Amino acid sequence: MNELTYGSGFSGIGGFDLGLERVGGFKRVWSCDNNKYANKIYTKHFGKENHHSGDIKRVNTEDIPHIDLFCAGFPCQAFSIAGKRKGFQDTRGTLFYEICRIAEAKRPPLLLLENVKGLLNHDRGRTFTIILQSLDELGYWLEWQVLNSKYFGVPQNRERVFIVGHLRGGSTRPIFPLREAFENSVEACREKQDCDDMISGTLTANYDSKFNDTYLAVIPGVSNSVDTSGWLRQMGRHEEEKHGLTDYRIRRLTPIECERLQGFPDGWTEGISDIQRYKCLENAVTVNVIEFLGKLIKSQFTNKEGSK
Repeated sequence: MNELTYGSGFSGIGGFDLGLERVGGFKRVWSCDNNKYANKIYTKHFGKENHHSGDIKRVNTEDIPHIDLFCAGFPCQAFSIAGKRKGFQDTRGTLFYEICRIAEAKRPPLLLLENVKGLLNHDRGRTFTIILQSLDELGYWLEWQVLNSKYFGVPQNRERVFIVGHLRGGSTRPIFPLREAFENSVEACREKQDCDDMISGTLTANYDSKFNDTYLAVIPGVSNSVDTSGWLRQMGRHEEEKHGLTDYRIRRLTPIECERLQGFPDGWTEGISDIQRYKCLENAVTVNVIEFLGKLIKSQFTNKEGSK
């Protein structure tokens, strides 16, 4: 099968790219992000070729090659409970229209978009309606589902809405709803590896001199020094129930542990400060979810003979 070309908007540290890379058969031909720390990590792993390090509003769509798939985890702060939820009144919210601009110009057969669950009920559903109407007017029929990362092999309760857009006139079929993944993936994770080890396994490797088993692994910010931003708020309770701890001290999750929670390899975000590593990882899409969806998307372009 010929490689499927894709573009990655708001590419961050490469969650979409790494997930599709693990599937195989996908070729990145364009990507873009405006965050200097994310760009440093992204280009370290994927190179600077075909990557635009700057404002997506300044991208000339004529410079984007043909793409079969356009991926974008557009900025979620404008719709997130953790933010002020100003939606399209927030300049970050208006960046959604850059997705529309690129989709209109390049006409990719498939779109794969990701955002926080709060997008669905923001402004009593009006914001999501605008998004659907905007893409519908561009010629896409749409489907969406809230997926939780914990069902895809990582020990993190992280709900995100995924939107798949199908260009009308094409031959792609519905991907959602997903059911089998929810039923089987947790048990499969337990069979392959102990998910709890993904958290505690970094202690002896990198923090043996600082931590021991009397510390609880909890999110950055429990001590109010760093924004928690949603990282496993129940970890302390989990550790107490698992180990019967009653006399313990609180510690932050390490950057490596956060990488594991998002499905990245250990050390993926090395090269920037820990504060920026936490921020980049919190804004990333969970790689395992993209890998799962990538397999379904790949099948959309493959006929019985296995050709594009």
